Amino acid sequence: ISISCLFPASWHFSISPVGCPRMLNTTLRQIIVLSLLAAAFFLLYYSVVVIRNKYGYRDRKLHRYLARVTDTEATDTNNPNLNYGIMVDCGSSGSRIFVYCWPRHNGNPHDLLDIKQMRDENRKPVVMKIKPGISEFATSPEKVSDYIFPLLSFAAEHVPRAKHKETPLYILCTAGMRILPESQQKAILEDLLTDIPVHFDFLFSDSHAEVISGKQEGVYAWIGINFVLGRFEHTDDEDDAVVEVHIPGSENKEAIVRKRTVGILDMGGVSTQIAYEVPKTVSFASSQQEEVAKNLLAEFNLGCDAHQTEHVYRVYVATFLGFGGNAARQRYTDGIFANMIFRNRLLGKQAGMSPDTPYLDPCLPLDIEEEIQQNGQTMHLRGTGDFNLCREVIQTLMNKTNETQTSLNGVYQPPVHFENSEFYGFSEFYYCTEDVLRMGGEYSAAKFLKAAKDYCATKWSVLRERFDRHLYASHADLHRLKYQCFKSAWMFEVFHSGFSFPINYGNLKTALQVYDKEVQWTLGAILYRTRFLPLRDIQQENFHGNHSHWRSFSFVYNHYLFFACFFVVLLAILLYLLRLRRIHRRMLPGSQSPALWIEEGLPPQKIPGAL
Repeated sequence: ISISCLFPASWHFSISPVGCPRMLNTTLRQIIVLSLLAAAFFLLYYSVVVIRNKYGYRDRKLHRYLARVTDTEATDTNNPNLNYGIMVDCGSSGSRIFVYCWPRHNGNPHDLLDIKQMRDENRKPVVMKIKPGISEFATSPEKVSDYIFPLLSFAAEHVPRAKHKETPLYILCTAGMRILPESQQKAILEDLLTDIPVHFDFLFSDSHAEVISGKQEGVYAWIGINFVLGRFEHTDDEDDAVVEVHIPGSENKEAIVRKRTVGILDMGGVSTQIAYEVPKTVSFASSQQEEVAKNLLAEFNLGCDAHQTEHVYRVYVATFLGFGGNAARQRYTDGIFANMIFRNRLLGKQAGMSPDTPYLDPCLPLDIEEEIQQNGQTMHLRGTGDFNLCREVIQTLMNKTNETQTSLNGVYQPPVHFENSEFYGFSEFYYCTEDVLRMGGEYSAAKFLKAAKDYCATKWSVLRERFDRHLYASHADLHRLKYQCFKSAWMFEVFHSGFSFPINYGNLKTALQVYDKEVQWTLGAILYRTRFLPLRDIQQENFHGNHSHWRSFSFVYNHYLFFACFFVVLLAILLYLLRLRRIHRRMLPGSQSPALWIEEGLPPQKIPGAL
């Protein structure tokens, strides 16, 4: 029985009449060829399946790294497939405008827009800031449009003219506007909504100008950080940290598994903020606590399809006024002053009122002298540099309560899964660890404690000498040196006592920038506000045909298929040449042709005799 097909001749095989495969009677050369063929297919399978699964994540990390590198390239304004968005941050001290851009959506409803900050021809971010803050025009709202026009003109120069009508413009006001009466807020926004459409063609509707709450600002900051870190991307790699998430409103369904997001800690001069995802349904100790929690938990969908739940997040955001580094120091000195005045009146003494009898402050470096003034009175302080005592005396400033699941000021805080969580600390969290102690980045409580103790116990004269020799960070000044001891203790206590993070917590990173760039909350804001835009591209793709995924199929990306085809063709040519060589040898004079026919599985041919 001869079985053959349209493959090289060496791939044919026969079954002898006794039913035994002819393969068992093949020559050594044929056995080697078949073994090589089997090994080749095994290696091909291994490279496609195993190696791709093992190293595919490295490829994706490389692609993501290269994408971050290209973030610094100048934006190609001649690209017709590039879209733009404008975000104006109206803060208390000034207003800043940011221009963002993104390519067409890839058509996958599970992916978010790839939004980046626009860069000019000099590769600098398209950002502009003006002063004062917009709240300064509370009594003259008719001047607000003139105030903000330079920002919009700046953006109009960078966004291609043909794209103006489809470029959304958002004007979001924060802290300065929040403290104004509602009537003044409304008057300012009305002036913007009336005058801007007259002079600019940007996509600007009534909902694009508003005063956002501290909770919204915190959510936007959380979105921006996690977007830059790639935590909203899908994962199929075992090395990625994942978390089980119970989607709000679908408690009866199974939990989904997705990438673990990061929480953020931000301590400024006046306030401290914490934001992190709450992946599981939380329980409350009382109905009052549940009512408070509703104002601290934000549930939102970042996906373009409201019916898809893979991008639904539940985030806890809390802002604590008076718990920033400078505000805490002010509260601390106010308490010292009040207590000393009370004790002096009670005991009839003048302790702390002269340089000879100063108040011994454990939160100042050793032997430093400082004066504080209140109500026309001057109090003299001298540092003792006792870090542990400083931690004890500032405990009362935390305003902690005995109620469960609470943090600073007795505010509700849902539990954190410390074993499977990750946090980034910004502003004072970074300055306290890096400016003087030079240990920013991976946070270790034990190392930080030792460094902070040593710093506080060092004489002020030695610290000044080190400062003059430029041994600290370039932006560290004398104010930082003076209050580094207090702020180190304050940061440590807020993190471990206020927010109840264990001493051995090892997943905190203190940072000033992410991937060498400062991440603004405006990035999260535009990502959230443009989340439905991919629907337009998806609908266009569906209109053009149902096989858009073939158009996006990249031959370069499927390099494994290319190498497989190349290898098979090369192997076939090699085997065919070997077969021709063997045939040629047996056709030489003196060779027995019947053996060739037998090799081919054909009956011997009778050679006619000579006539």
